[in-house]
Amino acid sequence: MSVAPQQLITLIEYRSATLPQADFAEHLGLHLRDTHKHQVNVEFPSIGNSHQWQFTAQSYVGYIPLAPAVGIRIQPKIPIQNLFGMLEYAYNLGEFKLLANWHHCDTLEDLYERLADILARRISDRARRGLYRTYIPKTERLSCLRGRLDIPHQIRHPWETRLQCHYQEQTADIAENQILLWTLHQIRRHGVCSERVLLTVRKAYRALQGTVTLTPCTARDCTGHTYNRLNTDYQSLHALCRFFLDHSGPSLASGDRRMIPFLINMNDLFEAFVYEWLKAHAEELLKPVGLRLKQQAPVPLDTSHFGPLKIDLVLEDIQTDTTRYVLDTKYKRTDKLNTSDLHQAIAYAETKDTTEAILVYPQALIPPLDIRPNKVRVRGLAFNISQDLNEAGRAFVKAVLETGSDSL
Repeated sequence: MSVAPQQLITLIEYRSATLPQADFAEHLGLHLRDTHKHQVNVEFPSIGNSHQWQFTAQSYVGYIPLAPAVGIRIQPKIPIQNLFGMLEYAYNLGEFKLLANWHHCDTLEDLYERLADILARRISDRARRGLYRTYIPKTERLSCLRGRLDIPHQIRHPWETRLQCHYQEQTADIAENQILLWTLHQIRRHGVCSERVLLTVRKAYRALQGTVTLTPCTARDCTGHTYNRLNTDYQSLHALCRFFLDHSGPSLASGDRRMIPFLINMNDLFEAFVYEWLKAHAEELLKPVGLRLKQQAPVPLDTSHFGPLKIDLVLEDIQTDTTRYVLDTKYKRTDKLNTSDLHQAIAYAETKDTTEAILVYPQALIPPLDIRPNKVRVRGLAFNISQDLNEAGRAFVKAVLETGSDSL
């Protein structure tokens, strides 16, 4: 394991663990409660719990550093190789073969360290070959002509001896490289990697430092770039950067160090995975039955009071451009139906003028859901991420099409 604090508390997603009162400092419990309440529910020692600390993991997995010698690891409730498979699809990391090498990683910290090492080495290699550069427009007053002379400015200011010039300057200090530098900066602060990998990360960081400005970036900044023959390798680098930036939590100050939690929101990951899996298999499974996949479809309602609403996934009829199914992913307990989810699914279907609404769960809903409270039929179907992901995906699509055959 890459992280070896003196005290490592291991939790499993949605499960609880206890610790004797004397084995955990109160100030760490207060910090955990105040900073990571969405990731871990903390119950302080009391008469009611036999004077023990009780920690209950929520819908996040990963690593939370509480102090240089204390950390909390949250393991997924699904097989770790399935989690790697979900990450491969959700972040387009297929070329890194996470599934093929999952047996080398016992924990998420090991996965984090392995990918950090890959990213740092690839950035160092690219820096040796030369960073991607592009031209940016600049305007300066120069002693000699460069580029295009600003004639109107010179006419208005004939006394100026310097020339107002507009020109293009080639530079590596651009967004494509700033994303790489900021991601390396964040990895250095995480407190997850071993010293061996940190040396590689620092080397890559120094290769960019001085040429590229350290600029805060988000996971969203890693998408939407145009790639060509000169920077095609940046596409996989940015995919890795998005993975790291997406799961960096608020920093923890501890003495002269700042450590950042590494946390994966399983709700978001499940939604992204279902979309990316369906997208990857659309030609094989959806197009032959006349369906087209869309993500984050807007809901046509007056949302001025509560912000915009979006449907997770929509399956449209290719020929008519009409909505056939609305799909809402729900990464939560499957032994109890939340009635608000049911009402939400009905509302989404009605706004899209369809009679088919599907709640997508990571496991089969108990008891099964297949009702028609009005003209809208609501079903609860499983994309079972505890099984082989490709088999589970095909079974899910089959269930959508077969049980909804009356609407086709």
